[in-house]
Amino acid sequence: MGRDLKISAVRVTPIAFRDGPLLNAAGIHEPWALRAIVELESSDGRVGLSETYGDAPMLAVLAQAKDVVLGLSPFDLNAMEQRVRAAVRPVAGAVEFELAPGSHAAKNVPKLISALEVAMLDLQGQVVGAPVVDLLGGKVRDAVPYSAYLFFKYAEHIDRPYAPDAWGEGLSPEQIVAQAKRMIDLYGFRSIKLKGGVFAPAHEIACMQALHAALPGLPLRLDPNANWSLPTAIAAAPELDTLLEYYEDPTPGLAGMAELAKHTALPLATNMVITTLEEFRRGAASGAVKVLLSDHHYWGGLRVTQTLARMCALWDLGLSMHSNSHLGISLIAMTHIAASIPNLTYACDTHYPWQEEEVIEGGRVRFEDGAVRVPETPGLGVTLDRRRLAELHAQYLDCGVRQRDDLAQMKKYDPTFTGSTPRF
Repeated sequence: MGRDLKISAVRVTPIAFRDGPLLNAAGIHEPWALRAIVELESSDGRVGLSETYGDAPMLAVLAQAKDVVLGLSPFDLNAMEQRVRAAVRPVAGAVEFELAPGSHAAKNVPKLISALEVAMLDLQGQVVGAPVVDLLGGKVRDAVPYSAYLFFKYAEHIDRPYAPDAWGEGLSPEQIVAQAKRMIDLYGFRSIKLKGGVFAPAHEIACMQALHAALPGLPLRLDPNANWSLPTAIAAAPELDTLLEYYEDPTPGLAGMAELAKHTALPLATNMVITTLEEFRRGAASGAVKVLLSDHHYWGGLRVTQTLARMCALWDLGLSMHSNSHLGISLIAMTHIAASIPNLTYACDTHYPWQEEEVIEGGRVRFEDGAVRVPETPGLGVTLDRRRLAELHAQYLDCGVRQRDDLAQMKKYDPTFTGSTPRF
């Protein structure tokens, strides 16, 4: 049945969608976030989907190797991987951010493998009449919990390309608490993460204290994105030990995290110092990190994420998932893989509540009690809204952004901002 099918066409459509003025250690989000929608069409007319990074370097990688799957069966995942590894060559000009491993050129191969694998799994599910989670061994949970992802933010972008979002300013402890309450009211989240590394640690700790007082019992996380020096992270530990669920990437490097671990009762979490299997080997041996945030987009796909989960179980590490600005195809892919992992011990990160637009039929993915239900329809369980795809592609053509640059955007607000880390 499926072996006779061949992948007959590959389409890559870059899109841009509105993204809020969200602050982080590297600067501030630009008004437009970039993604690429990948379609693999089979010889019988089915279409498998995936969503990946949409910056210019990633589009160049996709252009290099997108045709390697032509003529393959959707089930030929190993052959696809071999062809990708043979085809991908270095791409110049990437702007790399330490806080965003998906921007690293060294991950071009796993990023491309992931983009093609998800679409091929979508096709496989459609062929056999099963959701992707069943191709991954079956679900261990019916719905996947996600965490409210709070950001310090301005009320609107400095260049005002469109009307301000409904969230308003988020700078003070009171505003951060209001942001959390609104997000919980809208989506039902049962844990909270704040993107830190923006203001002096005392201010960010005050925000966590305010959240703890306003929302007692909800697990809290703070992610300074390695923007605190080791002495600063150590000094902050006693106050945070009583507040947090885990302490995520406060200070740079595995050695720094290992030293910090001696000074805190909290488990240390990362999506920065362990982003490859080689880094996993070193990190596990050090014993410094106790919670790993995976990301199928740059680890190399859904199957590798399952392997990573088994390694975490072997080394007694907790597991969650990292997020970047994304739309519903990525959210649903995350949900399928997370539903197949028994030892997913923490709610997953997602930027999705910050995104207002969508490219799938039916509109925005729904959260119920802070979780996304696992689709039961074949494949990923989503289809493209081609009218919206065309509109978001037109926004890409018009917006002028071709690769994410939070530093350059921040310089529009503060010309003296350097983005150097650790800053505190």
